[in-house]
Amino acid sequence: MSAPVIEHLNAEALSALPDDTPVVMLNLMRFREHSLDGNGSGWDAYLRYSALAIKLIKAQGGTIVWTGTAEAVALGRPEDNRWDYAALVRYPSRAAFIAMMTSPAYAEANVERDNGCAAHTILAIRETYNNLGNKLGQPLAKE
Repeated sequence: MSAPVIEHLNAEALSALPDDTPVVMLNLMRFREHSLDGNGSGWDAYLRYSALAIKLIKAQGGTIVWTGTAEAVALGRPEDNRWDYAALVRYPSRAAFIAMMTSPAYAEANVERDNGCAAHTILAIRETYNNLGNKLGQPLAKE
């Protein structure tokens, strides 16, 4: 069985980067007014996706560090940055992220993400500093 294809996943570029430290994925999301499947709002579909995705994130040793509602563009052009929601998700490695994103279970969950998100950008960020009470490269406190 071949790996599912997630549209716009840059697995090749991610695989070419060093994989010797944890990675934080900055997720920026803009929701549809209505879910593509007609089952509630885009936010409702995203919540269904999140319920499935959190299990997959944890299975790869990842954790959701922080989430929040985007309220205003403080710096930059508002028309270029129309985001509704942001999340920071920490994985032990880029390989763990890629493994999750290319799994059949994620392909199933991704249907709800597609139903809910008009746009979803994920930036891979190499952690250089944090003030979250943990040492660089050490797991965050247990949830």
